[in-house]
Amino acid sequence: MNGQSAPFKSICFPIIIILLLISSIGYAQRTINDVMDSTTVNHLLIISKKYGSLSFSGYLQPQFQLAQSKGTQAEYQGGNFGDFTNNRFRLRRGRLRADYMMLTDDGSPSTYFVLQFDGTEQGVAIRDFWGRYYENTWKILAVTLGLSGRPFGNELQLSSSVREAPERGRMSQILMRTERDLGVTFTLNPRWKDAKLKNLVFDFGIYNGQGLAGNGEFDNSKDFIFRLSHKTYAFKNFTIAGGISTIQGGLDHRLPVSYKMEQTNNMWKMVKDSSAATVNKVAPRRYYGADIQLATKTKSWKSELRAEVISGLQTGTSTTSTTPGSYPVDNKAIALPFYTRTFNGAYFTFVQTLNSTDNQIILKYDWYDPNAKVKGLDIVGDRGLSAADIRFDTFGFGFLHHFNPHFKAVLYYDIIKNESTQISGYTADRKDNVLTLRTQFYF
Repeated sequence: MNGQSAPFKSICFPIIIILLLISSIGYAQRTINDVMDSTTVNHLLIISKKYGSLSFSGYLQPQFQLAQSKGTQAEYQGGNFGDFTNNRFRLRRGRLRADYMMLTDDGSPSTYFVLQFDGTEQGVAIRDFWGRYYENTWKILAVTLGLSGRPFGNELQLSSSVREAPERGRMSQILMRTERDLGVTFTLNPRWKDAKLKNLVFDFGIYNGQGLAGNGEFDNSKDFIFRLSHKTYAFKNFTIAGGISTIQGGLDHRLPVSYKMEQTNNMWKMVKDSSAATVNKVAPRRYYGADIQLATKTKSWKSELRAEVISGLQTGTSTTSTTPGSYPVDNKAIALPFYTRTFNGAYFTFVQTLNSTDNQIILKYDWYDPNAKVKGLDIVGDRGLSAADIRFDTFGFGFLHHFNPHFKAVLYYDIIKNESTQISGYTADRKDNVLTLRTQFYF
């Protein structure tokens, strides 16, 4: 852990200093967990005069995709292709959201409630179902309970309806599948008009850990999430926002067997630990992240850069580093041991408006290295390693056009690069690039 915390501290310390020095008025950005502020309140007040504090919103994302080869494994580009196909039409998302708000007599937020469904050709599911209570004695605390977005990082919270790239990065999807989870978040943010720290937000969340990837909690371990962030601050020519986040969680061992990386004779390998004391101990999930968002203030030719880096410890299985949605078992329902790896990853998204705000160029690069201890040809099966230990780099670029305020389309191409290893199927770069043409209707 010490090896991981040192680079994290070196990255986060200057960010903390910047955020603490910034103390002026920011503006709202729509996320999957909308934070109530004056902009949101005023918007809902207009709606409440007509509909009695109840508002509806939604969006639909039909798309066509073309893969580089049949049967492309494109789980992080919207789902794997069938064994005999390399093109498809899909309904990626179909969301309908209802928001209900109550205000106090003096116009302060009191209670907020959200219910959101997602409907595609694969079925209908609840995506958000949470309530938020605002304490109005000191106007500093808000409590969110239910099925809501985890308060970690920036990309994880940014709504799919406003992101320019079609999907979140591989790292975000592997570490925290479905973005949402069941739990509670306590938010500290001064809400009175002249509060000096009103742009600083501290979130503390307690969540099950597996999110919507499973049917429910399967062990006693919980994720404890901490995030310190600063709302968008406007300088003369540009704006800045950012934060630091950490998750302290894990998974309970059910077997007297576990695996972790150890170095022997200058060689890293996955080593088995057989000990009865392992049962009921916690296999760690420790994430440390920092994010920043920069944008120019001009509407035409506006430039925006969003970046985030995360490192730490991740527990998965022998075949995947994805956070499990249920306790992992084999095809005979026999429990499998956990594998713990040191990981790191990041993404950088650059968006350039082309004169008119209707046209945008998108450039994105992200990487996820599930096992930072080994590289390339050092990834060998007889050292206990597998495809779960291979690094992937993704280069994406695209063009987005807004046809009107309720319809837009993006043409986007993902170039996916994997390490060349000694693992079967990954001795060279796989042919798994994906072209996406996505449209979005929204109201």
